[in-house]
Amino acid sequence: MSENYKEHISVLLNESIEILTESKSTSDIHLFADLTFGRGGHTFSLANKSDNYKLICTDQDPEAYENGIKLISKNNKAWQIDLEHTNFVNFKTLIDNKYKDVLLKYGGFSGILLDLGVSSHHFDSPERGFSFRFDGPLDMRMNIADQDLLTASDIINTYSEEELCHIFQKYADEKFASRIAQQIIEARKIKKLERTTELEKIIFHCYPKKFRHGRIHPATKVFQALRLEVNRELKVLEDIIPELLSLLSESGRLAIISFHSLEDRIVKHIFKETALKSPYTLITKKPIIPNEKEIKSNSRSRSAKLRVIERNI
Repeated sequence: MSENYKEHISVLLNESIEILTESKSTSDIHLFADLTFGRGGHTFSLANKSDNYKLICTDQDPEAYENGIKLISKNNKAWQIDLEHTNFVNFKTLIDNKYKDVLLKYGGFSGILLDLGVSSHHFDSPERGFSFRFDGPLDMRMNIADQDLLTASDIINTYSEEELCHIFQKYADEKFASRIAQQIIEARKIKKLERTTELEKIIFHCYPKKFRHGRIHPATKVFQALRLEVNRELKVLEDIIPELLSLLSESGRLAIISFHSLEDRIVKHIFKETALKSPYTLITKKPIIPNEKEIKSNSRSRSAKLRVIERNI
């Protein structure tokens, strides 16, 4: 399975590594975490910067995990990088249960990175159902091994018209949310909706003809909303930030890369509130965004925003 894991370009790679390691000597030992390992771009950049950097990483996707274990072995980094197969929402529990001694040794994490973007592998794999560019099952689960998660097909076929309209409006600000929800209900009366192309066609024809061929495909926002709903991404993000902040060492930094306005709003709000009430400092008053060169080489980076907060004591 991992042999088919496709190439992925890490977004804001240089910027995130630089800001996480700023003022941290490569001759001193430091503990870092990359909670969205993916293809390992950020992880290996940190590991290669200094042999004194130890990393504990996670990824909930079984394909990314299997591929990651092979990459770590291939690059002879098993002594430096630990990769765990779990959702980052479980990270503090993982540390408490397995890495408590490591945390005590290092005095906390010098840097924690969270990249909330969807891997190119997911978008480019028809069987994962993240993209309407291919015909595939309406799945969209990041962790395909988690049978407790509803798939996008489950949601499309079981949510009420009001519930569908709500998530399309809340997570995508979809102006034709009501019409799309209504047409989904009508379509599923005839046949269960199970394929990406089936849903894409319904959404496409809900748009007035003059809006169907714009820069952004009509189905983009609804597919995005479904992904957020399937993986409970916003709730997970709200829950995990305070826990990650508590794991930082003195002068340790938490860096989060978001791609969705709702995600960025959550990060911005929690960071701001944290800095006002506790011994933390906002490092990024405004988010760091990709430069024109990066956007040109990787169009998927265009909506990325990096925010960073530092623990003072």
